[in-house]
Amino acid sequence: QVQLVESGGGLVQAGGSLRLSCAASGSRFTIGVMGWYRQAPGKQRELVATITNGGISNYADSVKGRFTITRDNAKNTVYLQMNNLKPEDTAVYYCDVLALRYYWGQGTQVTVSS
Repeated sequence: QVQLVESGGGLVQAGGSLRLSCAASGSRFTIGVMGWYRQAPGKQRELVATITNGGISNYADSVKGRFTITRDNAKNTVYLQMNNLKPEDTAVYYCDVLALRYYWGQGTQVTVSS
């Protein structure tokens, strides 16, 4: 069973920055794709960014140029650097990892005030 521990959420003013972290532990299998999703109140969960274990990343159009996803394979940790945050980025952010099957983190709240 894979455990995911997320950290780094919080309250920030528009234009500010936050860095999310998600550490995976307990996997007997090589961790493949890691990613971040978010869910705003009343909306469906949506993709933010993903990254393969080879470092290939993919972003939602709404965050391109502002967010950067990276990972440390030795630590099984994925990061999301979020710059120039906007009020519409407010959501609960979830990490997910592929280790034979997908696992989800518990979510971390990001609130951007205008």
